[in-house]
Amino acid sequence: MGEASLSTKEISHRIYFIRGHRVMLDSDLATLYGVETRAINQAVRRNAKRFPADFMFQLTDAEHESLRSQIVILKTGRGQHRKYLPLAFTEQGVAMLSSVLNSERAVQVNIAIMRTFVKIREMLETHKELAKRLDQLERKYDRRFKAVFEAIRQLMSVGSPLPQKRIKGLSDD
Repeated sequence: MGEASLSTKEISHRIYFIRGHRVMLDSDLATLYGVETRAINQAVRRNAKRFPADFMFQLTDAEHESLRSQIVILKTGRGQHRKYLPLAFTEQGVAMLSSVLNSERAVQVNIAIMRTFVKIREMLETHKELAKRLDQLERKYDRRFKAVFEAIRQLMSVGSPLPQKRIKGLSDD
């Protein structure tokens, strides 16, 4: 699986938002790199100084259970369950992984992953700008049409100051 065959969509489906960070799980990274999850975890343990808390963290039981229920990562059969809670890598942690794995495939996969993170950031920035513009329009709209809204509220109120026309054939009784 070369860089060209990895789509942004395929990678973005493996990025989760946990503890306020966009992260990728060790098992997903292992799949992309074409190695076993334990190989990634061993490389991280051997190079622990390269992975501070803002680069990588271990999920809690609650976080792991939540992910399991959301993405159904439970496999059947003996030896299919994890002994340890998954590791979650931030963007910087993923970048650091390419240096500790030190393979051509890891470099190519990391390039594709970094491009995906950049696209996600660009999309989020675009959405922030759209939300800001929408807020500005709503404020402008509210000021312009305040009189219209007040008139509608007056019409809806029971004691409307506007004269009401009686319709023939209806009695007040």
